[in-house]
Amino acid sequence: MKQTIKIVMLFLFTLSIGFSDRTIPNVLSDETKECMQCHKEENASLFQQWGASKHYGANVGCYECHQAEEGDVDAFEHEDYLISVIVSPKDCARCHETEVDEFLNSHHSKAGRIMGSLDNVLAEVVEGNSAFVTPGFPHGNSAAAVNGCWQCHGSQVKVLADGSLDPATWPNTGIGRINPDGSEGSCTACHQRHEFSIAQARRPENCGKCHLGPDHPQKEIYDESKHGINFYANVDRMNLGSSKWVVGEDYSIAPTCATCHMSATPNQDITHNVGLRIKWNNRPVHSKLSHETDAKWGLESANVHADIRRENMVDVCTSCHNSNFTDNFFLQYEGLITLYDEKFATPGEKLYKAALPLLRSDADGNHIKFSEKIDFVWFEIWHHEGRRARHGASMMAPDYTHWHGTYELAKNFYSEFIPEIEEIIERGLHSDSRKDKNTAKELQKLLDDVMASDNHKWIDGNMNSDEKKRRKKASDEFKARYK
Repeated sequence: MKQTIKIVMLFLFTLSIGFSDRTIPNVLSDETKECMQCHKEENASLFQQWGASKHYGANVGCYECHQAEEGDVDAFEHEDYLISVIVSPKDCARCHETEVDEFLNSHHSKAGRIMGSLDNVLAEVVEGNSAFVTPGFPHGNSAAAVNGCWQCHGSQVKVLADGSLDPATWPNTGIGRINPDGSEGSCTACHQRHEFSIAQARRPENCGKCHLGPDHPQKEIYDESKHGINFYANVDRMNLGSSKWVVGEDYSIAPTCATCHMSATPNQDITHNVGLRIKWNNRPVHSKLSHETDAKWGLESANVHADIRRENMVDVCTSCHNSNFTDNFFLQYEGLITLYDEKFATPGEKLYKAALPLLRSDADGNHIKFSEKIDFVWFEIWHHEGRRARHGASMMAPDYTHWHGTYELAKNFYSEFIPEIEEIIERGLHSDSRKDKNTAKELQKLLDDVMASDNHKWIDGNMNSDEKKRRKKASDEFKARYK
């Protein structure tokens, strides 16, 4: 019976991983058997997790994953074997070549490059200090960055002189981790050691480690959507452990994050490049076509145009929805992107940039980021509220689109951002510097133009007369309907 189960597991493992030219071992290696002698006692939970994995079913064990080579910077001798603690994408590629290649060409694997962004300034300077001193960082690090940013985005894992891993950089399963062997990424960010359960990897909680919170609440958005409601109500019908897991064939009750962004459809294979079904990158101040951001990162997938990616996603959608539903959804979604950009992002960015010369600067004349209230207000408008509105619309979560998104955008634009611009203008006009006075005058003209535009003139009672009439008529009809 046990042998039969192992053969079945071996077959399923072969289906699900895509070995290139490697032959699956017939038996466990002598090295792994020797590892087992100690680790089944000393690390019983890890041993049991591995025993439940498809790796075990395919005779892939401790040594096959953790073996190192002479010259590896993180290699050390353990019980007469040369091994490393970190199993990097380069190691996984010994068997999972296609999956690793797709992953390395995705934004996920580049997530560690956030370390030079505005978010990093927040965590390193504004929120933190340099008090977390480790051997690899004698000048210190911010514990806010180490425990926050780096655990999702990844950091560069430093190997110390004695071969141990610097505690500021390990443990770390950040998906864009820079490994000692030079590879980017962490497969275990999604495929948790040591069971590497496909059922677990397909659940929305798996993505929720990183994709939640005020600036990218995809997990909460999914939970609010009909997709999430159906999933949690019918999780026992999701067939999450299926080896092929094709939507419309192996399950049909609801999609998960994996369904839409990675998993197979009747017309598409599995992909580990999660960007190939996304038309819009909603992370920046202005939404950008995804192939353009891939080009910025130097990714080969820049050759796949955003419109093709939308077609890929439509293929997923039409596994459950008809074309009319799907086409109209995308019109609604892109309408929200346009609204956000035209009403808030474009004028807001122009005003903020025009105000920068009047903000606090260092001795070299450079603006000190996050040194004034308007820095935080503008950052949250695009980085928090603007993202929430766009992400909410992209995944059909009306509460996140409106109350957490466009409402917060409008409230903070009119009650926080514009008053701050007015205060900065006033300060500049009363400056002793002629340059500041002129800058303030230019900023005032820009503000006047923005507030006189069709998107904002309502606040001064200058709404178009035809629109006023339409709104009054609609209001009267509403009141009459519900008398």
